[in-house]
This record gives sequence, structure tokens and C-alpha cells, in this order.
Amino acid sequence: MAQRVSSRSRRRVYAPAAALPEGRIVEVRSADSVRLHTEVFGPEDGYPIVFAHGITCAIRVWAHQIAELSEHYRVIAYDHRGHGRSGVPPRRGGYTMDHLAADLDSVLDATLAPGERAVIAGHSMGGIAITSWSERFADSVANRADAVALINTTTGELLHHINLLPVPAGFAEARVRAAASVIRTFGGAPLGRAVTGPSRRLMSLIAVGRDAHPDIGRFVFDLFDTTPPAGRGGWAAALVDHLGPQHIDLTNLTVPTLVIGSRQDRLSPMVSARKIAAAAPNLARFVELPGGHCAILERPDEVNAQLRWLLESVAQPRRASS
Repeated sequence: MAQRVSSRSRRRVYAPAAALPEGRIVEVRSADSVRLHTEVFGPEDGYPIVFAHGITCAIRVWAHQIAELSEHYRVIAYDHRGHGRSGVPPRRGGYTMDHLAADLDSVLDATLAPGERAVIAGHSMGGIAITSWSERFADSVANRADAVALINTTTGELLHHINLLPVPAGFAEARVRAAASVIRTFGGAPLGRAVTGPSRRLMSLIAVGRDAHPDIGRFVFDLFDTTPPAGRGGWAAALVDHLGPQHIDLTNLTVPTLVIGSRQDRLSPMVSARKIAAAAPNLARFVELPGGHCAILERPDEVNAQLRWLLESVAQPRRASS
């Protein structure tokens, strides 16, 4: 009798992520004792760049950036709580903007030497982690960051800006309520075999642009599928609850800020990137790319070029002064 092959064993490996070696693991605990899986790549004495990934992703989503930048820089990447190899909070209330900000602060404390500063880059929810951190840890911004990069992210009006189901203005609020319900339900639901196909197609529609290679859509879905439902659901609810009409205050984000948006991004459309660029106190560069929500996978060369520019703009003056 032939054995049934599981959906996980049939997954196609995403080559850039599979080729990435495991980094040096650093033990990090959050303020409420959740284990935050953190890896360091590249030279130990290299200038540091810290990566915070998006919702339902993990460290390997940064494969293109880690592979290239770790040749010359010390790359630090971590899994958000409830994601990847990080711990899952024991209580349902363990997913809030306070936790998102404090977890980033814990990673910085554990991986940077006293007085050391880094470039901090965040994609999607990782960008929200950075802006939430700057709002709640104002004193840490100047002490820990030389610059930040906010990629395919938002600071508020999450459901109003999602570009999936355009409706007449009179039905906009109904669409927002429906979207909130769908995100809460879909985000935390275990995926059975019957819904894998439709879920994969929905994730590709939401997360990647029309021109993206199919392997990218499959990789993004596999990351989603392997994220614990508690983590998916917990963070989905937190984002829906806290990113309504109000926006994260960027007043404390005083370091040079690179903002990258994508023209086909359905989750964080260009209107979100433009709002951030307009509100950033120290905008260093605003970049508009082709493609969808996952620019770090869809347009890695362009993203890497911008990150190198940002790194060089702050790292070289520091080397010269030292």
C-alpha cells in the first residue's frame, strides 16, 4: 500500500532560503520571559544591521539580504514571538504593540555592545515593530539606532488601505468590518488539507505582485503555514485592534529613515508609504519599487542596494571618526 505523502513533504524548497547557513544563535528573552530566537551572520566585528520580519514570516524571509550583506556587515535577525523558532506566549494577551516594541528592544540589548548602534530594518509588521519601539522607547532610539529602514509597512488605517476589494465610498466601513472579521478568523485558523489550495492562492494574491516568480508565492505560503496558529491569530488581532484610524506617532524617530513602498502592494499600498515618508522627522530617502508586498523577496537587488546605501551613509562616517 502506497504511503500518503504529507503536504509538508511536497513543499518545493525556496533555494535562497535553503542555501542560507544557520547563523550564530544568541539567547534572547523578552521582558515577559518569552524566548526570542535570534541569529547573527557575518563578521563578529562588522557594523550591525538588525532585521525584523513581517507577520507569518521568519528569519529566512530575509535570505537575499542576509546572504549579500553578511559578507561585510554583522547581520542580526530574529523571529517574532509566536513565529519561527521563537516561543509562543502562554497567555492570549501576549500579543500587543507593547510586546512588539519591547521584544525589539530586548533583541537590541542582547546583541549590541554597550554604546553600539545599528541600522534597524523592518518589513511589514517588522516596520511596525520599529515605529512602535520608537514611540515607546524614545531614549533608546538615539542610543541604539544610527538609521532605520521601513519596508512595505504602515503606521495606521490598516484595514482602510488594504487594496483587495474596492467598494463604493458608502460601503467602505462595512468592508473594513468584514475585513477585520476575515483576518481574525483566517489568521488564527489551523489549515487542513481541504483549504490548503485556496489559502495558498489567497496568500499569493495578498502578499506578492502579479509578476512575482511562483516560487516566491509558495515560499510565503509555507512560512504562513508553519507559523503557529496562536502566533498568526494573536498578531492578526493585535494589528487589527491597534492600527485603526489612529497612527503610530513618529515624533521620536529622529534618526535617518529610509522608506520603501511597492506599487502593487495590496497590504500596505503606496499611500501608506507616502504617509510615513511625510511624517518621518528625518527622511533620508523615499523609494517606490515595482511589485507587491514582499519587496525583500520580489525585488531583492533593489532593496539590497538601498540598504547598502543606508549602511554606507552611517557606517563610513563612524569608521572615520573612530
